[in-house]
Amino acid sequence: SRGRRMLANFIAYLRAALPQMRYDETTLRMEVDLARAYLNVLQVRMGERLRFRLDVPDNLAALLFPPFALSTLTENAVKHGLNPLPEGGSIEITASVKDGRLSVEVADTGAGLRQASGSGAGVANLRARLAALYGNGGSLSIEANAPQGIRATIAVPVRRASSEA
Repeated sequence: SRGRRMLANFIAYLRAALPQMRYDETTLRMEVDLARAYLNVLQVRMGERLRFRLDVPDNLAALLFPPFALSTLTENAVKHGLNPLPEGGSIEITASVKDGRLSVEVADTGAGLRQASGSGAGVANLRARLAALYGNGGSLSIEANAPQGIRATIAVPVRRASSEA
């Protein structure tokens, strides 16, 4: 039954991911659906070691957001934050708008900032994509999450999709 559940979650992940590969921007709803599907797949593998919560208000769902940006942060939270810890941890994804900017945050209770936690290619690529899409209007910040873990936040100008894909 776990295998069937994981396969169903993986299919949902692919259905959410494939359409986004063609576009420079997608909607926050599509990004959150992709992150949810990814976390559901990993939850089957990790069991109780992975807990997650999504707090994204419905009124923000149609706002434009760069494809796979949330996925990059979510994957990093699992790979570098929760996987190294035998007890795992939790991930919380939130979104808000303030001063004309959409902020999407991924906070984990994982291992935190460490010297040799990876090459940094995913974060570097994400920063480059944000700069290409938004210039100085897009940003990525990464900081410690008290009492433990990382808090990564992407902020982009608020723009509403003319029609959702």
